[in-house]
Amino acid sequence: MRTVTRNSLVDQAIQQLREAIVSGEWPVGERIPAEPQLIELLGVARNTMREAVRALAHAGMLEVRHGDGTYVRARGETEGVLLRRLELSDLLEVATVRRGLEVEAARQAAERHTPDDLVRLADLAGGPDEGTIQDRVARAIDFHLALVDASHNKLLIDLYRAISSVVAAGMSQATADPRLSDVGTREHEELLAAIAGGDGEQAAQAAGRHLDPLIDQVRARLATSASGEDRYGFRRQG
Repeated sequence: MRTVTRNSLVDQAIQQLREAIVSGEWPVGERIPAEPQLIELLGVARNTMREAVRALAHAGMLEVRHGDGTYVRARGETEGVLLRRLELSDLLEVATVRRGLEVEAARQAAERHTPDDLVRLADLAGGPDEGTIQDRVARAIDFHLALVDASHNKLLIDLYRAISSVVAAGMSQATADPRLSDVGTREHEELLAAIAGGDGEQAAQAAGRHLDPLIDQVRARLATSASGEDRYGFRRQG
């Protein structure tokens, strides 16, 4: 980080904090340095720093937990805003929107992927079906993120990353029903083959087939739930 020296101190402080988040220097879910450290790093007054943190919290990128510190919530403003909206949706709504994004991402990935994209996808698709359900969910999410990254559509990538963070939160609680965790390597290998083949329509169909059983299972779970929330803690609509 650089010491802030120009006129618009708050704006510059916001930009410095934002760069640390976007670059991954401060990962999502991690606590950022304490206020005294930030003040020293940027060379600004306490009020300037607090205003900058408040601005990023309002944008949804930071979360202030009183008595505990400030945590990174999202890597960008788009993701932050979407996370707030997604908190009002149940898992079925999130999963169906995710499907639409991923089907189009697979289509574009088949047409735009690079050799490095295929190497990354192959590494993730061939992972072992072992470990805890959380480990397997994490690998599956990484594969799908890599698939969407291979589309090289920046807006689609931002939208999908916001969606996937909510999906991951729900799926990580699915320890009682591994079928809902979307972790099969066979389906991932089928998707990879379709993308590597360069056929956009085939890749899109493979992505849809991969996610349709998950959506059907989530729909069935919500239909039989008698509570005001689904089993993953997401609020039911209607």
